[in-house]
Amino acid sequence: MPVPVIRAETYYLPPPPRRGYPAVDWTGIPPAELVYQYMENRTGRRVTPPAETVDHTYFAWINQNRWVALCVCGSAQVISPADPRYGCTECGYGWCALVFPTDVEVVEAEMLAIEHPHLRNWWNPADPDNPNPPVTTPPPPVDLDPKTPPRR
Repeated sequence: MPVPVIRAETYYLPPPPRRGYPAVDWTGIPPAELVYQYMENRTGRRVTPPAETVDHTYFAWINQNRWVALCVCGSAQVISPADPRYGCTECGYGWCALVFPTDVEVVEAEMLAIEHPHLRNWWNPADPDNPNPPVTTPPPPVDLDPKTPPRR
């Protein structure tokens, strides 16, 4: 069974229940805000989500089988196409819009075709930080001089 591409809602999970206490329920928390609950639980400190939206856009990409976004401060986190926004838990940068491909399911299906999950990497072709931008082949040169013999 292939390992699906990881999203925030499958990565940031509540802690296991403690003996004698009820299980913690995070089902009502939007996927973009799950990282804040996760960080609070893992670090033992209060991490509050941003209060405002900022005019900045990040491109979503797949890194080793996880949807991720990279902040301007260098921090990254797992994100989800179900909630296309990003707030940084490290520097506190406000909610930024995320650009996902229009065909998320197709991209994830392409990733499933790669056998090893750690080799599943995808960048948006429009992302200026794409290390492998799409190559456009220029048209062949046109010879405008009719006296020049054709090339062989």
